[in-house]
Amino acid sequence: MSTLLISAFKARCIEVINGVHDGGEPVVVTRRGKPLARIVSVATSGTTGRKLAATPGEMTILGDIVHGDFAEDWESLK
Repeated sequence: MSTLLISAFKARCIEVINGVHDGGEPVVVTRRGKPLARIVSVATSGTTGRKLAATPGEMTILGDIVHGDFAEDWESLK
């Protein structure tokens, strides 16, 4: 991951974004040595997240999940 001063990023913004998109390597934008932002490609940023229903094991559904009767619960909250 490369770093870039904010002034250099401001001067070459489109070039940096295109480079991140084409090369896939993220760029960290800094001000006075402290990181401000990380520029990452959209194509690579979503691949590390967890997928829906990707947990190991099995699940058991008890009862009717479509037509639930919550009248008792609602009355007890009054």
